[in-house]
Amino acid sequence: MSDLGAGFGYLMKGQRWVAQHGRWFGFGLRPGLVTLVIYAGALIGLGYGADDLVGWATPFADDWSSPWQGLLRTGLTALVFVFGLFLAVITFTAVTLLVGQPFYESLSEEVDRSEGGDVPESGLPLWRELWISARDSVRVLLRVALYGIILFACGFIPVIGQTVVPAIGFCVSGYFLAEELTAVALQRRGMVLKDRLVLLRGRRMLVLGFGVPLTLAFLVPVVAVFLMPGAVAGATLLARDLVDPDAASGPSPRPGTADSGDAPAPRAWSA
Repeated sequence: MSDLGAGFGYLMKGQRWVAQHGRWFGFGLRPGLVTLVIYAGALIGLGYGADDLVGWATPFADDWSSPWQGLLRTGLTALVFVFGLFLAVITFTAVTLLVGQPFYESLSEEVDRSEGGDVPESGLPLWRELWISARDSVRVLLRVALYGIILFACGFIPVIGQTVVPAIGFCVSGYFLAEELTAVALQRRGMVLKDRLVLLRGRRMLVLGFGVPLTLAFLVPVVAVFLMPGAVAGATLLARDLVDPDAASGPSPRPGTADSGDAPAPRAWSA
């Protein structure tokens, strides 16, 4: 249980970090705002079209008497929208991180720099980093989709489907959300997806303590946009602790770091 609280603590530390570094907070908002517009349109379309989709998929219920037809289709419509929302929560982070790769790389590096010690850099060209991020995101999303299909099917089980299954769904979402966010810092440390998953499994409760509250907050798209910069900062702090606990409490910031009052400006492409 202590790891759950510690994971939530990293989330709060990340939000405090961006609150104390206002220019980086504004810098990190841009990718989320672009993605929000895209996803808002998709969810609105799903909200309007889910009932038609369910009606098309259940022609066998056309002759059912009331209230059974309404109960079936209303329940399935709700499940379709919840499933879409479930996927949106996961894919929102992946797409935002892909769109904002240069922004979040720079933000994550600044968090490392402000904490002292070495600031790892991948040394890869931007196109290569984008390719690796996209490839890994697809692999993660395939895992999420598999869990989503299983949980969707389990949603039809009376009582359990309305209580236990949603709770498991949030845990799955939180775990993979944390993976996506920590990937920004861990990729710079040369860790491939397989190694990252092994690392996170070793501290599962810590990861859930970070990811599950964030997943719940991300259910409100506007909140997700404003929390994203702090989430990347918190995930960087979490990654530092996972890779090297001593580095997480490393030496005090060197002159010229963000905490010294002489923070370097965002890279040229930030304008």
